Amino acid sequence: MDDIPDPIAISALQHWCYCPRQCALIHQEQAFAENVHTLRGQAVHARVDTPGLESRPGLRVERALPIWSDRLGLIGKTDVVEFAPDGTPYPVEYKHGSRNKATHIAACDDLQLAAQALCLEEMTGKPVEEGALYYATSRRRREVGISPALRAQVETAVTAVRTMLQGNRMPPPVDDDRCRACSLIDLCQPHAVASLQQHIQAERSRLFDPEA
Repeated sequence: MDDIPDPIAISALQHWCYCPRQCALIHQEQAFAENVHTLRGQAVHARVDTPGLESRPGLRVERALPIWSDRLGLIGKTDVVEFAPDGTPYPVEYKHGSRNKATHIAACDDLQLAAQALCLEEMTGKPVEEGALYYATSRRRREVGISPALRAQVETAVTAVRTMLQGNRMPPPVDDDRCRACSLIDLCQPHAVASLQQHIQAERSRLFDPEA
């Protein structure tokens, strides 16, 4: 049993998709900081983070449901799961902001939702063909099909995150537009680190490349 790897938080997949360095800072270094974006996210989750059960005609709704996948080694908690009368789950992940998010951020949200779907499939034995992302600002859902391609992305992300955490190495900063919205920008220092790495690489080339 000692060779069973520690489970990975589903949220780590979303963080890794957004920025591997952000993922490492949060899940490897246990670093975190607040900014307006994280506070808005907490406000959106205030209600759905309270466990609860609600019945509607033809629907059972559970909030803050713990989920896991032994096969993938994932653990997490859903915001909302809507269960059909036959027990088929439909995960709904709450996000702050509007439905018209940047393509990269939307893709990371889709990845997180798909990971929840795979966990629910394993737990319930029911196929989860789709779920939804609910955006608080626009108060609209965006349905997401849990396609074979998206399932494969989850598998790839799990492997990448586990390899990163086991290797205990900090990925390089992305140093692009993603950094401006990141609450960890002061801890990460993306521009300073990227500039230093470029300088070191230039010096190595100058010293060891005879044609430089």
